[in-house]
Amino acid sequence: MRERRVDLDGRELASPGRRRAVLVRSRRDQGLSHRPAAAGLQGRSWDRHRRHPHGRERTRDAVRPVLPRRVDVFPRRHQRRRQRAPAPRPVGPPPGARRGLPLGRRRARRVAVTGPSRRTGVLIALGAVLLALSYPPFHIPVLSFVAVTPAVVLLRELERAADLRRALRLGFWYGLVSQGLVLYWLVVALWHFTPLSALGYLATIAVYGLWTAGLFWLVVQSRIRFAAVPLWVLFPVVWTAVDWGIGHQGDIRFPWLGLGTSLADAPILVQWADLAGARGVTLWLAWCNVMIVEALLPREKGEGRSTIRWQPAAVVLLSIALAGGYGAWRERTLPLRPAGVVGLVQPNVGFREKWNHTYQDSIVADLFALSRRLHDSSRLDLLLWPEAAVPNYFVSRPDWDARLAQRGRETHTPLLTGGLDATSVDDYYNAAFFYDSTGDRTAYPVYHKHYLVPIVERVPFVPPRWFHLHWFGGFGKGRGLPLYPTAVGRFGVLICYESIFADLARGYRRGGADFLVNITNDAWYGRTAGPYQHLTHLVMRAIETRMGIARAANSGISATVDPLGHVHAATRLEVRTAEASTLVTSDVLPWYVRLGDWVGTLAVIATVGFAGALALQRWKSRRPQ
Repeated sequence: MRERRVDLDGRELASPGRRRAVLVRSRRDQGLSHRPAAAGLQGRSWDRHRRHPHGRERTRDAVRPVLPRRVDVFPRRHQRRRQRAPAPRPVGPPPGARRGLPLGRRRARRVAVTGPSRRTGVLIALGAVLLALSYPPFHIPVLSFVAVTPAVVLLRELERAADLRRALRLGFWYGLVSQGLVLYWLVVALWHFTPLSALGYLATIAVYGLWTAGLFWLVVQSRIRFAAVPLWVLFPVVWTAVDWGIGHQGDIRFPWLGLGTSLADAPILVQWADLAGARGVTLWLAWCNVMIVEALLPREKGEGRSTIRWQPAAVVLLSIALAGGYGAWRERTLPLRPAGVVGLVQPNVGFREKWNHTYQDSIVADLFALSRRLHDSSRLDLLLWPEAAVPNYFVSRPDWDARLAQRGRETHTPLLTGGLDATSVDDYYNAAFFYDSTGDRTAYPVYHKHYLVPIVERVPFVPPRWFHLHWFGGFGKGRGLPLYPTAVGRFGVLICYESIFADLARGYRRGGADFLVNITNDAWYGRTAGPYQHLTHLVMRAIETRMGIARAANSGISATVDPLGHVHAATRLEVRTAEASTLVTSDVLPWYVRLGDWVGTLAVIATVGFAGALALQRWKSRRPQ
């Protein structure tokens, strides 16, 4: 048998006898016909691990067609490679082999081996349902450990099929459907801002679909090329890197509900987020999902036999026990201290009513009335009004500014309120204003929101002064992380969905903040899962930074969160109320604050390494021999 390498990443095998046969195998074409391989076709030329004893590349399928007649496919000038003795072969070719070998540039059609489309659809739908049920308002922590198992099952099947195009398609649909179910409330939320809400919703989940498509492709391709890297290593790393990428895509960043955040309703299991952050929990949960699949659906051994493996399940249970043990120890030993009594004003103003000039004076009067009710019942150390509580610019209504200053002088209670701030005709911001206990706000910088909601607050990647559109926002981006002093400590501000960005909370803690304040207007979520999902991010921020957090929401949910992630004094949705709650905080500076998002960074480096190795291998394979 004579063998030589060819340009298209394959080999030519030819016998020197009269019944010459030519075989060509491309790495891209894993199969050459629809018929199964003839038994013992190549004899000992393939070992039991399906590796050619004289070659370097591993094959994942058997060689199928052999032509029983002379076929001149390659120029004779290339036939100068080394000679080998022919391997034993059957007397005749398998039936239909003549029509099984594609010649020329036409590629063989792949046979899908991942199962019928109905089964694939069921797995995608099941993955979407499990992921949605693992997040608030549902409180089923066990689902976090199986939320992405359907994705793992699909990846295993795609790996066996070695079908990269199908991996891209299924990955896109998996991300689109699963995030479409989790983020269904976006249609309701965006409708308040633009009649194009459905397009914004579809664009958001399509971005998630593209990320998941890339994840599926990279995992399947890496498993094909680097079979020594197990899926329980590859999948969690790439999943965590994708989670990092979604939070770092410029003006369209939207890292809503990473997998690790799904376990926030079981704080004892995520206390170690003070070491590794929410992405560390994401990595762990993704690993648990793979190990559970490996335990329940082990790969076949022998002649189609499979057995349930108890080792992966035992390792998962051990990791859960370790996480719970650390959480129990931290809850007993973390030193906590009361920071003070915080007043949370929840006026429950409708979205359209807030910006109607007819109602603006009555809205401000109601805010003062709720504040007086709190002062009459409690001794407050800090008063919080929600995001955009002041329904106009102070330059347009200086009388409101004067009333707020007077309130501070009379009550000697600091106040933080949301509002709009304009520094010029073209530069305006979603802002927060701080009045100290003397009623002065001029001595303190105005906080401008850093992370703006795409489309709603700012058109992505376009300076807002370039054009003005009716249905799109043009807010400016804030700079700096000011800390506001009170008698009970210094605090930093997070406006609205800035609570989903861990880097802001870490920055405040490193800067010396004693606690955080989150002001938000969740009225545009309506009675959907949105307000509950929004609040759960603060559980992770509190644990990561070991700071207490006070939250004032226009329509709910207002609450305080202690450094252990426990929620206190939570209000109901769409209720006009005012609550006083004792805020608890800690002076411990956790390792996650000191080291930053080291888990996400390492996951990105490893994923880029896998992608680079694939690119290098492909480049080498295309080089002329």
